[in-house]
This record gives sequence, structure tokens and C-alpha cells, in this order.
Amino acid sequence: QVQLVESGGNLAQPGGSLRLSCAASGSIFSIYTMGWYRQAPGKQRELVATITSRLSTNYTDSVKGRFTISRDNAKNTVYLQMNSLKPEDTADYYCNAKHPLSRIYYWGQGTQVTVSS
Repeated sequence: QVQLVESGGNLAQPGGSLRLSCAASGSIFSIYTMGWYRQAPGKQRELVATITSRLSTNYTDSVKGRFTISRDNAKNTVYLQMNSLKPEDTADYYCNAKHPLSRIYYWGQGTQVTVSS
């Protein structure tokens, strides 16, 4: 089992930056593929970025070149560095964990990001 707690969400201006953190506990963190998802008001939850145990990353097109996902296995933490923020990035951001041999996804409670001038 994995427990996830997100932090770092805040109000930011367009063009600004935020770094989200997701602290994991309860399992062997280094094995899991980690991801960030977001859900804007009135929209479905969407994938933002993922990172595997081998540090392979994937990003949705709308954040490529602006967001960077990373992980620190010693700290059991995954990060999402968000630069050049746009109002369209406004959403609740959720951390996700998946063991490579399981179809079960674990979710955090989310952290709110608001980008507005």
C-alpha cells in the first residue's frame, strides 16, 4: 500500500512558477511509477506527467517545455516543477503511484493551483 500527500499548491500569476511535492509512505517508493494529474473545474481528470523507476518521463503536450517531473527516492518524494504558468493550468493537482506489476492506482488528496492575474 502507498499513502500520498501533496503540497505546494498556491495562487500564482501568469508566467510565474510553483513546485509541487508529493510525499509517499507505506511501500517501496523506488519501484513505483509516479504521476501528476490535474482536474480543472467542470473537466475530467487528465494526465500531466509521469516518471518511472528508471527516470523515463512523459508529459501531456500542453505542459511540455514548461513543467518538469522528478523524483528523489531517498526522500520518497516526487516533484512537479511548473514554470511559465498559464491560467489554463488552474486545477486541483493530484499525485499518483502505480506498481509496474499492478493495475491499482494510489491517489493523494490533491493540492490546488490557481493561476490568475
